[in-house]
Amino acid sequence: MSAPGYSVLRSSGPMLPQPSLLGWLPVWQRNFLVWRKLALPSILGNLADPLIYMLGLGYGLGAMLPTIEGQPYIAFLAGGTVCASTMNAATFEALYSAFSRMHVQKTWEAILNTPLGLGDVVAGELFWAATKSLLSGAAILVVITAMGLTNGPLMLWALPAIVLTGLAFAALGLIWNALAPSYDFFMYYFTLFITPMTLISGVFFPTDQLPGWLALIGGWLPLAQGVALVRPLLAGQVPADALIHIMALLGTAAVAFTVALHLTRRRLLK
Repeated sequence: MSAPGYSVLRSSGPMLPQPSLLGWLPVWQRNFLVWRKLALPSILGNLADPLIYMLGLGYGLGAMLPTIEGQPYIAFLAGGTVCASTMNAATFEALYSAFSRMHVQKTWEAILNTPLGLGDVVAGELFWAATKSLLSGAAILVVITAMGLTNGPLMLWALPAIVLTGLAFAALGLIWNALAPSYDFFMYYFTLFITPMTLISGVFFPTDQLPGWLALIGGWLPLAQGVALVRPLLAGQVPADALIHIMALLGTAAVAFTVALHLTRRRLLK
């Protein structure tokens, strides 16, 4: 038996919602209009935690460290902080907020009684989470630029890199959202995936300080791909192997979204 309100997913013939290239846009717009009422507190909230870490570690620990990769430690940390904040913003939106709309508020159920289909809903959540991550990453970018921790106009190319990173983590988060029976389930995702990845992806220190096997694993993770793009751009340099990192993030987003859509469809048809 299908879940209440989701019978449209099993419809056939003319009642089946037809996919549209921009079918996700009304879902994105709906989420944006709700968020806009609390936009400033939301942005400030996303700024607080990463800036506390960056300033505390950057000035505190950085005072005891030599330059890293030719730059002060706080400038090195700034690039990692932008990516970690982007990851966290996309992840929280794709987990807690999307789960609330899907399971608690029944927003998805209401949308699926319109001509929009499940693919439109999940894609709208994907792009909205990526938008939230862009706003978070861009806000931190403005702050670290004001602090003099960026160098030259190449730093503007960090914005597309932030979007790619946000898309990858939004898609990964939607997979876990499709599997979660409750909010408590998300703690496993943070404990077993997000936190370890943050520690081995070059956010706080160069990965060559890790054992070789662990550095190899860390280098393949999506957060490391984002860091490899953003950190050089903030320093006014062209990232090495930029195309590889871009394709890795796009591939992660595409594969994870496909899996998330499949799992979500299966969940709602139980």
